[in-house]
Order: sequence, then C-alpha cells, then structure tokens
Amino acid sequence: MAGNVTELSDASFDEVVHNSVVPVLVDFWAPWCAPCRFMTPIIKEISDEYADKAKICKLNTDESRDSAIEFGINAIPTTMLFKDGQIQKKWVGLTSKKVITAAIDELL
Repeated sequence: MAGNVTELSDASFDEVVHNSVVPVLVDFWAPWCAPCRFMTPIIKEISDEYADKAKICKLNTDESRDSAIEFGINAIPTTMLFKDGQIQKKWVGLTSKKVITAAIDELL
C-alpha cells in the first residue's frame, strides 16, 4: 500500500495505535476478500486527505491473527477508529468515505 497508509502487524499494533496522539483508522482486511479490495481506494483517499491529522492503517488479518482475535474481527472488511488507544467507532462491511471521514472529523 503506497501513500500515507501504514501497514500494521501484531508486533507494531500497540505502538502505532495505542501510543498515537492523533486518531487512528485501522482497516482489517485480507488479500482474498473481494469487498476489502473495494475499500482500498477509499482508505487511500482518506489517508491522503488526513495525512497530517490522523494515522490511516491496514492490517492483514491472515498475517496478524492475534490482533484480529483481540478485536473480535469475524467479518472483513472491518474498519475501526481509535482515539487515545480506545475504539471510538467500528464498521463491518463496505463503508463509505463520507461516513468514515465524518467520524474522524468528530475526533479532531
């Protein structure tokens, strides 16, 4: 993933998400998931628009199962918005850019 999107792993999750001073959006996805591929350009656009205001991340649930289990991810794509290490919003399935950016804006 190019641009301003950070690829997360089980090892980096706590450091990136829980220690962030800005809101963090995490897209839980897998390469075989067709709806996840539809979310990719949305996540990229958000990352470009919020580059200086929020962290935008993707976590491959096939490679980082511990994080997926920790957050009860049982359907993908699942997108979560964190602030101060706490989950603020959670969306399961395809979610519009407008809905996600409105939630980020509320936290800024």
